[in-house]
Amino acid sequence: MPAVETTTPAIRQTALNSVHRQMGAKMVEFNGWGMPVEYPSAGGIMAEHNAVRAGVGIFDVSHMGDIRLAGPQALAAVQHISMNDASRLAIGQAQYSALLYPQGTFVDDVVVHRLGEYEYLLVINAGTREKDFNWVRDHTRQFDCAVENLSDDFTQIAIQGPKAVSLLQKLTDADLSTVKFYWVTRGTVCGLKNTLIARTGYTGEDGFEIYVPSDEPTSARVWNEILQAGKEFGVVPCGLGARNTLRLEARLPLYGHEISDTINVWEAGLDRFCKMDKPDFIGRASLEKAKAEGTKRELVGLEMLERGIARDGYKVLDLTGREIGYVTSGSPAPFLKKNIALAYVPKEFVTLGTELKVEIRGQGVKAQVVPTPFYKRPKKLRTEN
Repeated sequence: MPAVETTTPAIRQTALNSVHRQMGAKMVEFNGWGMPVEYPSAGGIMAEHNAVRAGVGIFDVSHMGDIRLAGPQALAAVQHISMNDASRLAIGQAQYSALLYPQGTFVDDVVVHRLGEYEYLLVINAGTREKDFNWVRDHTRQFDCAVENLSDDFTQIAIQGPKAVSLLQKLTDADLSTVKFYWVTRGTVCGLKNTLIARTGYTGEDGFEIYVPSDEPTSARVWNEILQAGKEFGVVPCGLGARNTLRLEARLPLYGHEISDTINVWEAGLDRFCKMDKPDFIGRASLEKAKAEGTKRELVGLEMLERGIARDGYKVLDLTGREIGYVTSGSPAPFLKKNIALAYVPKEFVTLGTELKVEIRGQGVKAQVVPTPFYKRPKKLRTEN
């Protein structure tokens, strides 16, 4: 028989890949992308994390995807496929939401931006780009709107931390003081006119995400200009490692961990983003049924009481050693100086103060159910949607 050739999918690169390598970043494969996990020259994950909490850091998040819906029925289409109520959005406003399967579990979580009267932009996760686009396209065919995959059109740079606004204001003619959290505007950034500027991010801090053309020379120039302008603020480049610890401290879910196609909205504790009083949407009927029946498990925060780090996928035990759940995300919390985790456990174990164990290298290590988010920034800008 002839030999069967197997091919390994090529790892995709962002337009900033060569910049990261020149800066000595430690590169890893993440959801099919070659991405920086940390910059040893900046001090590594812990230093990057704390820089964002106290000052400002920048991230290459160009691996994220972008789907544009535009046309007379764009709102109706967005309402049909997402769980939040997009009719509440003013032009220039954004909201956290999710695409759901009919059973009320997650296709993906998304940020919906209303860019115009009949124009919406969905920002989606890197590992679900193609799946999400196909889902959106296939479930909006009945609406009079165009669906475009713009994922490769932009280099997306996140500027995060309490000094983010001061840094970015040096590089743009837009008045950032007028842009509220989870609102967007346009302006000239680093000489690039009509740049989309969103006051969003996934770190638990104030900050912005800017969308610039994805060609390598432009992307590199903007990245370097941000670093240069940010020197007075102590800006550092940050990788996926710090992005993960930052979002964990803030209890922000990650697809494939806290949310997935086997976890529903109620279990994930995302009730406030799911508007059951809006017109029908995919997954609503199943969610109504699940709410009536009640959840059997819930996502809780854990703080380790004994020495040990609860890693993703580790078993959660009751005090007798019986397996009752699993860790979805866990790591040291650099700013809080604790070892923390998120975990799914049965409802009878979700009371604050409940002691449990996490199995680490075959041993049960004590942990306690604690309030989340683990970290809240002192003067938190809030979104009401």
